[in-house]
Amino acid sequence: MKKIRLTILLTFISNLLSAQDKSDIIQFDKSLNQFHNVRDFSISKDGNEAYFTIQSPNQEISQLAYIKKENNKWSKPELLPFCDSYMYLEPFLSFNNNRLFFVSDRPLNDSISTKKDFDIWYVDRNNKNDEWSKPINMGDPVNSELDEFYPSVSKNNNLYFTMVSSKGLGKDDIYFCKWEGDSYSNPILLNENINSASYEFNAFISEKEDFIIFSKYKEEDGQGSGDLYISKKDDNGKWKKATNLGTPINTEYMEYCPFYDEKKQILYFTSKRNNLKPRKFNNISDLSKHINESSNGLSKIYMISFKIE
Repeated sequence: MKKIRLTILLTFISNLLSAQDKSDIIQFDKSLNQFHNVRDFSISKDGNEAYFTIQSPNQEISQLAYIKKENNKWSKPELLPFCDSYMYLEPFLSFNNNRLFFVSDRPLNDSISTKKDFDIWYVDRNNKNDEWSKPINMGDPVNSELDEFYPSVSKNNNLYFTMVSSKGLGKDDIYFCKWEGDSYSNPILLNENINSASYEFNAFISEKEDFIIFSKYKEEDGQGSGDLYISKKDDNGKWKKATNLGTPINTEYMEYCPFYDEKKQILYFTSKRNNLKPRKFNNISDLSKHINESSNGLSKIYMISFKIE
């Protein structure tokens, strides 16, 4: 019992050292406040391209967008050219930045008009100035008749993703497919230190596969909704028991869709945190600005300096 309490205390202290104050957490870019819901974030290694998902209030519409940094300022958001009437979400750039993974329910080819279940797709380009290719479905064994979500790829191309399967441990579970040099292995369920009988989803895998950050829903040690957790590998390459990232990163509201910039040591994530409080407003413009630019319960992308030892 004393050992358990000591572990919890050390974890709590570590969280306090990693994230000191709520003021350390800021919105990624306030220009995105023009959209109702923004989620899923991936940034290029040079920090000059960012990809994300824009959704309608009730998520009937979901599209992929990007911005580029020009003269140290982010450009206006633009839709990716292959987006159409189907659902597109959860972009992830490969290590060399020339493959963009994403999720969609689009049909397998243009001759079919009926949407599919959610699969993992990708587009390629030769360099950052080149155009993206047409979407390519990852096919078997990654995709199946089930829904696959939230692709994340390590430097050696191992693929981590969420799948809802009766063969898993819980409602949503995290799997990975090992890159065999020319194809992927069958999906492998991560162990009980990651997955449980509940919900685990939205996993970000590090470049060297030495840590993984993901969401758990309504855990006993959580803040009340979806929380971000981290697990590291032991000396034998096995995943250790995941630990909660603590406050102020996690709140009583939903935190999900993590992305970690290892070079700059910045954690990006989506949150539905809400700090709106009534006050007197000078005019409509003042009211609108306060509602739209605050943490207002809608999904927004946040960032914080966060060192992972």
